[in-house]
Amino acid sequence: MKLTYTNVNGYLIPNLTYKSGEQMEQLGKYGFLRRDYPKKHRNSTYQVMLLQDTIGEHLLEVDKAARELEEMILKQLEEKEPLPDKEADQIAWVRTANQRRPISFWWTIRISHLIL
Repeated sequence: MKLTYTNVNGYLIPNLTYKSGEQMEQLGKYGFLRRDYPKKHRNSTYQVMLLQDTIGEHLLEVDKAARELEEMILKQLEEKEPLPDKEADQIAWVRTANQRRPISFWWTIRISHLIL
């Protein structure tokens, strides 16, 4: 592997790239939340994953699993209490749908910390 360098004020800085940068562009809300936790609370683990270039793959897996979990929770809420008829009472439908999103988010975060 041949390294190239950039001269900055007399200092040679290596031009390093990593594959995870492309994967980071595909991350969703849960991937970014997962990235922030080790970055703040387990910095050594985060640095090792970053240097080994495994952070992007890990975050994509976590993001995908959390989104699937959120969809499952939303479906369970729908089965338990169906949404009102959208055409009959649109305001009630929007209100109910907007109330469910934070509930599913909260449960997704709580459960994903146990699983992931």
